[in-house]
Amino acid sequence: MKILVVGATGTLGRHVVAKLLAKGVSVRALTRSAERAASLAAHGAEVVVGDLIDAHSLRLACMGVDRILASAHGLLGQGRYRSENVDGAGHFSLLAAARDAGVGRFVYVSARGASPHHPVDFFRTKHAIEVALAASGLDWVVLRPTAFMEQHVHAFNGARFLAEGCSQLIGPGTKKRNFVASEDVADVAVRGLLDEKPIHTIEIGGPGNYSNLDVMELYARMVGREPRAKHLPVGVARLLSLATAFANPGRARILKLMSLGEDAHPEQFFGSAELERTYGVRMTTVEAFVRACVEKYLRS
Repeated sequence: MKILVVGATGTLGRHVVAKLLAKGVSVRALTRSAERAASLAAHGAEVVVGDLIDAHSLRLACMGVDRILASAHGLLGQGRYRSENVDGAGHFSLLAAARDAGVGRFVYVSARGASPHHPVDFFRTKHAIEVALAASGLDWVVLRPTAFMEQHVHAFNGARFLAEGCSQLIGPGTKKRNFVASEDVADVAVRGLLDEKPIHTIEIGGPGNYSNLDVMELYARMVGREPRAKHLPVGVARLLSLATAFANPGRARILKLMSLGEDAHPEQFFGSAELERTYGVRMTTVEAFVRACVEKYLRS
């Protein structure tokens, strides 16, 4: 069996490639930059250069593969890599290429809350791809993870606290959300790729639900500092989102997403225990993830 991983050098893709190779599975890793994928090649992956905005490269990448994981996204993309080009048109092209190549199964990484009515366009696009995949005639699996810890716990919150002693939060930061470690999502993705039994949509999230304020306080406690946060008013964040939408759509999208109200879309998750039972994975807690980030910071 040969599996194509689209987005192989991303946060999730790297974990999936490593886990597949460890199981002796042949992996073709699609990347825009062969240099970024050098470590994957060194471990045995077949690295091919291609691009979701280049339909011809997708057709070549799909030739001779049995299954596909589509884990790339353009949430923060700009210019020619805007979300509508990558998450929308690019994935429609990838679906067409997979169908034409006779791919056996297509595993698509969507997002929890994907819906045609979501207030943020990224989630509406994700839903549109889900619908197209279900109608494609391909054997399919949709993964709907919650917010990745690497970005939403650390990069957008904890990293700044560690560097400056103060987090920057939008609004009060008290909305409860769910976060999941990308390596745990990779474990479920590998099951979706390799299991022979039919699987369709899998909701994925970590144990517990935490606010951004909770996360900042975890970092503060573990590093032994006073918890401190600056709060950007929600109204200001929404104005900044509108003002930057053209020049920096990715930043605008994040500002809008983080300024949504409590009931705008589902951000909590209560099924991690069932995931562990069903897929045999041990879901990482936010506390364990933050502790690892703090220990790495203290060693640096």
